[in-house]
Amino acid sequence: MQFSESWLRTMADPGMTSDELSHLLTMSGLEVEEVEPVAPPFSNVVVGKVLEVARHPNADRLNVCQVDAGTGTLLNIVCGAPNVRPGMKVPCAMAGAVLPPGEDGKPFEIRVGQLRGVESQGMLCSARELKLSEDHGGLLELPDDAPVGQNFRDYYQLNDLRFTIKLTPNKADCLSVLGVAREVSALTGVSLREPTFKPVTVTSDEKLPVAISAPDLCGRFSGRIIRGLNARAATPDWMKRRLERSGQRPISALVDISNYVMLELGRPSHVFDLDKIHGGLDVRWGRKGESLKLLNGNTVDVDEWVGVIADHKEIESLAGIMGGDSTAVSLDTRNIYLEAAFWHPQAIQGRARRYNFSTDAAHRFERGVDYATTVEHLERITALIVEICGQPGITVVGPVDDHVVNLPKRAPVAVRTERARKVIGVPLDDEQIADIFSRLKLPYSQDAGVFHVRPPSYRFDIEIEEDLIEEIARVYGFENIPALPPVAANEIRIAPENTRSLFDIRQQLADLDYQEVINFSFVEEAWEKDFADNAAPIRLLNPIASQMSVMRSTLIGSLVANVRYNLNRKINRVRLFETGAIFKRDEQVQDGPLSVAGYSQPKKVAAIAYGQTVEEQWGQLARNVDYFDVKADLEALFAPRALRFSRASHPALHPGRSADISLDGKVIGILGELHPRWQQKYDLPLAPVLFEVDAAILQQRLVPSYQEISKFPAVTRDIALLVKSHVQAQDLLDAFDAERQAGTVGGIVQAIVLFDEYRGKGLENDEKSLAFRFTLQDTQATLNDNNVDAAMARFIEAAHQKYGAALRT
Repeated sequence: MQFSESWLRTMADPGMTSDELSHLLTMSGLEVEEVEPVAPPFSNVVVGKVLEVARHPNADRLNVCQVDAGTGTLLNIVCGAPNVRPGMKVPCAMAGAVLPPGEDGKPFEIRVGQLRGVESQGMLCSARELKLSEDHGGLLELPDDAPVGQNFRDYYQLNDLRFTIKLTPNKADCLSVLGVAREVSALTGVSLREPTFKPVTVTSDEKLPVAISAPDLCGRFSGRIIRGLNARAATPDWMKRRLERSGQRPISALVDISNYVMLELGRPSHVFDLDKIHGGLDVRWGRKGESLKLLNGNTVDVDEWVGVIADHKEIESLAGIMGGDSTAVSLDTRNIYLEAAFWHPQAIQGRARRYNFSTDAAHRFERGVDYATTVEHLERITALIVEICGQPGITVVGPVDDHVVNLPKRAPVAVRTERARKVIGVPLDDEQIADIFSRLKLPYSQDAGVFHVRPPSYRFDIEIEEDLIEEIARVYGFENIPALPPVAANEIRIAPENTRSLFDIRQQLADLDYQEVINFSFVEEAWEKDFADNAAPIRLLNPIASQMSVMRSTLIGSLVANVRYNLNRKINRVRLFETGAIFKRDEQVQDGPLSVAGYSQPKKVAAIAYGQTVEEQWGQLARNVDYFDVKADLEALFAPRALRFSRASHPALHPGRSADISLDGKVIGILGELHPRWQQKYDLPLAPVLFEVDAAILQQRLVPSYQEISKFPAVTRDIALLVKSHVQAQDLLDAFDAERQAGTVGGIVQAIVLFDEYRGKGLENDEKSLAFRFTLQDTQATLNDNNVDAAMARFIEAAHQKYGAALRT
């Protein structure tokens, strides 16, 4: 938000310096980013009047001018401007004047000198030469009433400053000079002088038919017809100056007036060329397949998510964003339809960004614009239009046609004095709070220790008690709030012993030679299809890029992309991990402080390994990482809890080299090689191995418990069992474990490990041999052969009964 200091002081002049005013605004929450002069320094430039113009005797393109600069004698000045003429008033740099630096960066000093044999006693200036604008088409022509001889800086109000303030999204009420003036008035107590105007006399009863078909888009629509205007009328210099110092480029009188009132009062409006409207107007949502050519020359497609203003033939405007080219006013416009409306912020938010541009109107409407003053502001615009573009006896003004269909319901907001004291930390009383609300012009009623404030129509940021406490603190002054240490005791809470933090997990993965990556939660839609077989991902309404259009339901796609990124940069050994949330639809999830209804957001831990197991070295043969390397890392991550791995099918993984990971009978993740199809699609020479597990399960850990250490020697026995090829080793391990749990082997079995698998000579084609090593030990006595042989017999019998296993001899 930009504005000139002089404009602000016409509405609220606190009698303080520019630096003090800047500090005051910043400390109240309106951060002043920059304060700069509206014009560079120059001296000895006055208002001059050209009395005579004669052709230069020695140059075809130069003129010799007689100029009255208020000194009592006429100045002889040589000028080459094409628009110089007798009677015009212009800035005149006297001898000794110092003008702003030129292209060489040095100030330009005016001296009396000879130009082609004719003495020149000064210089007539253009706006570009004074660095007021880039216009170099001729001299800067001043109004006829400009006083000859007056210092030009004083006349043109160049000893002014431009304020640039950075507003937070909740301070939409300060997106105007009037809004900032309200703040200054409330903070300093000076009176607020709002712009005054008289409603224009209505001289016609003509109205344009208007229908509001979408009350959820437009809550109020006000408009009027004005005929017989002169659109070629010049915008007044005072208005041009204020527009330029607010960052607006003057265009034409009708457009300038609309922009001026937007900056003055915060009211975006639109001027239609009435003769280009077909029939009446309909305020509605767009329809798929419709398009509109905008004022900026772009043609955009609209659909049911975008609001429009349409006539009986075509769309004429994007509601609350930008007008259409087909009804734009021009210098030939004679009849207009002037519109001021209230658009619901939720109906405007995100629409302009969708089309990759932003407008002043959209910036204001998506934050909230005063819905109670559309008619008053329409009268203000009308008065300026009639004053500047009106033609006596020709201009006809119609009545204001005000359609009120769906205005916001602003319920009172209660704030407790005691609560305000506690939050702000200052012993405020009811009288001080009442004074603050009065200065802010917030209407309120008061009970014992409680204020009930009804938010004004221009304050969309007041909804809860904390909003009012913020207002109290702002006006009281953040600098007046003492810096005191907290009085509450600080207590460090001890985390449960059976859990660990994600930081500990990340540290352990780093110790296992994985490097952490952090990826966006929104990914390419193709990744969801490839790696999760998710044909209906959660889509973003406003993706920051076309390739980041959906929310991820797995971390795999991002890790594969990270590997590919490294390979493209000649990094051939990659080991990465990520901890982050994924997003899935779940109707059982309710709204909460950290949840959104209908969507679950569980955290996952995933890792990927690609290339050699270790960096190339002399002490170990080079080999590529495989399933069992990553499986070992995963088991180390969960230790001492034992994981169970079972063959599984997953859309991202190799169908024969992947497994479900189970813990306590519950599947908690997946492990395996990347599917060859995706290895080929994503240009990976080797197949990476990866896993993804639930972070919440991984954060749980067993509390250490004492177990008696045996003093007696352990016994090991090896057995080889013949089974059918389809029987998995895990099936036999499960059968052995069932015997241990049942207590049939006396609790002396300490460990069972698979150490060999054999297929080939001596066995049938559908047979394989699995060799297991059993470690047995008793804490009370030395085991004898009878105990050991009985236990082994039970294991062999259990394997035979469940899977037809036979002891290999």
